[in-house]
Amino acid sequence: MLLRRLELSDFRNYRRLDLEPSPGLNLLVGSNAQGKSNLLEAIALVGTGKSFRAERDGDVVRSDCELGIVRATAAARTGEINLACAIERDGRATRKTFSLNGNSVRYARYLGRLRVVTFVPSDLQLVTGTPAVRRSFLNGALSQSEPRYYHELARYRRALQQRNALLKDAGTLDEDLLEVYAKALVDSGTHIMLARAALIGALQPEAARAHDRFAPGERLELRYDPNCAFESATAHDVAAVLRARLAESAERERARRATVVGPHRDDVELILDGASLEAYGSQGQQRTAVLALKVAEYSVMRERTADAPVLLLDDVLSELDEARASAFLGEMGAYEQAFVTATHLPKDLSAAGRSARVSGGTVEWIAC
Repeated sequence: MLLRRLELSDFRNYRRLDLEPSPGLNLLVGSNAQGKSNLLEAIALVGTGKSFRAERDGDVVRSDCELGIVRATAAARTGEINLACAIERDGRATRKTFSLNGNSVRYARYLGRLRVVTFVPSDLQLVTGTPAVRRSFLNGALSQSEPRYYHELARYRRALQQRNALLKDAGTLDEDLLEVYAKALVDSGTHIMLARAALIGALQPEAARAHDRFAPGERLELRYDPNCAFESATAHDVAAVLRARLAESAERERARRATVVGPHRDDVELILDGASLEAYGSQGQQRTAVLALKVAEYSVMRERTADAPVLLLDDVLSELDEARASAFLGEMGAYEQAFVTATHLPKDLSAAGRSARVSGGTVEWIAC
């Protein structure tokens, strides 16, 4: 998968931009606050429909403007596609719309057309943050590569919200309706748990190999920690476990007025040399582990879809020590298309791809 063209209209500090990236490495160089990260954010937004840093959708729209648009033309295994994500801002209210090949589509049909893998400084939270951050990582990776996963996740969330609302109701509980929602949780939750377990199983060897290249002698492990532990990874057995746990938790649910078991409480453990990476790893070790996890995500997504995602690396070089950065830079030729931001042109990359100078919302390719 290659991003052939990127067009921005009133996005962040870009009034207008029409960019034609190259296959392989695209190095974006410039001082801080010039728009390098904004470019990566735009690619992520048009690919996934979500910003990796905006708290509200409207934040990406250029100041004093009401409408921001990101358009992309991509070459996928199945042919060329045209995507657009538009965000309209009206005071504090925002509306986000998507189009595919000129036709307005729902998000579920849009997602996964232009797959991206990102590495940004805030990804350190995959180690140090709450379980919700790690669940979000799993959800993002799976939703981009498996359309059914997004459908089941949305169905699970609707049932969970409705069931929790019923539990919070001060009146007499409708047991029949509670059971209807519980069945939906079991049906969709089973698919979610099995998909997450399979993903961690695929990521583990790839992340371990990548980590060994970046930090030889240190052993990285990923462990899926489901809220409802299961031994046999079959749909029948997982559903039985989830159903039993929901039944066992009935009294606690009524006391807390919330659903207390299920994949919405899952977690992932990152282990380095047998010890918790969060508790005992240095910041450098934590960042290296996250980078290895992202490299693994790229490899697994490429294997599962038979089409390489676009790799977005924001300020990755400044986040690693010299030895680990050098080891990572040596791998850049393995990626079909990557965008890397930096404040200066690294000598190790100067001849490895195409470079552009980013300044004040403008992008100018640097002549070789």
